[in-house]
Amino acid sequence: MVMNKKHRRTLEAIFAEPVRSNIAWRDIESMFVAVGAVVEERAGSRIGVLLNDMVAIFHRPHPEKETDKGAVKSVRSFLVAANIVTIDNAGNFAFVEED
Repeated sequence: MVMNKKHRRTLEAIFAEPVRSNIAWRDIESMFVAVGAVVEERAGSRIGVLLNDMVAIFHRPHPEKETDKGAVKSVRSFLVAANIVTIDNAGNFAFVEED
């Protein structure tokens, strides 16, 4: 996993409360790649994301450049399911350490 400061800020924005709706989609895609995901173009505005044997399909926002709250929640769930982050009972997130 090679995450720079911008990728970490994007990840922090994804897990911020209240849920944000102003995260640029290109930043989310860049963060996916930084954590080791394979991003594939699909039909229309859809992309497939393969990460740690988990697959998710996301719809790129258009004509807007920012995600909506529902998409941010979906990205959160995917990152937890793919074992990139964990969430404690208080709602705080932490990176899963690599071995």
